[in-house]
Amino acid sequence: MGARLRAFTARMSAPVAEPVTDPRRRRFLWLEIAVVLAVTFALSGYTSILSIVQALLDAAPLNEQTQTLNASASQNPWLDLAYQLGRIARLTAWALLPLVLLWHSRISARAMGLAVPPGRGRWPAVRGDFARGVALTALIGIPGIALYLGAVAIGANATVEASGLGASWWRIPVLLTSALANSGAEELVVVVYLAIRLRQLGWSVPAVIAFSAVLRGSYHLYQGFGGGLGNLAMGAVFVAFWLAFRRAWPLIWAHFLLDAFAFVGYAVLAPHVSWL
Repeated sequence: MGARLRAFTARMSAPVAEPVTDPRRRRFLWLEIAVVLAVTFALSGYTSILSIVQALLDAAPLNEQTQTLNASASQNPWLDLAYQLGRIARLTAWALLPLVLLWHSRISARAMGLAVPPGRGRWPAVRGDFARGVALTALIGIPGIALYLGAVAIGANATVEASGLGASWWRIPVLLTSALANSGAEELVVVVYLAIRLRQLGWSVPAVIAFSAVLRGSYHLYQGFGGGLGNLAMGAVFVAFWLAFRRAWPLIWAHFLLDAFAFVGYAVLAPHVSWL
């Protein structure tokens, strides 16, 4: 066990890209990180913190308040669909932003953990990434449900409606596409991009894990303290996994499956299950 732990730690500590020592380029990378986070998840974290403060100031207890994900934006179903597609497009742009920046600085898809081997090795690699994603889904999802229900029970979390969309024909495809867009944006920005850039700037492995995890927890605080804590733990596990194995697809698969089960499961089961 000790040898395996040392090997795991050594893999996490291995360089992810060429370190940046030039002062001018270091300043530019700090500016790049600040801009990327400002237009994506740092701003979401800021508004999420304001949301939990507002919820705590409300007269109603936190567990009697409701937070709706994938909320309907219009009573007109076609206009609502247009709004949902716009939100998905924004998340897709967030996912592509770090890829463009990393590619522009000559960091390959392989270094990001996104490359798939050609030929006969492609499908075994895809199956392996999917299997690891399923394992991560179970590792995060089962304790996550227990943490959510416990937090609601003690008044530390709002009740989360995972889907606020009406029973339109496009509801399930939109929820699945939204789950995919969420997973791509979060894992590519909060794990892959941040881990590469912060390691290039000389941050230690524990510091990278802590920063990524706290950021992920912050922009889920609107759900309550259970949501923030659960996502902080998920963030720590995900960035540690990426640093150790340098594969992004299992994280994207796991996040997609977690969101897909939550979004679609809620939409289908909520009218028939009282505790949802």
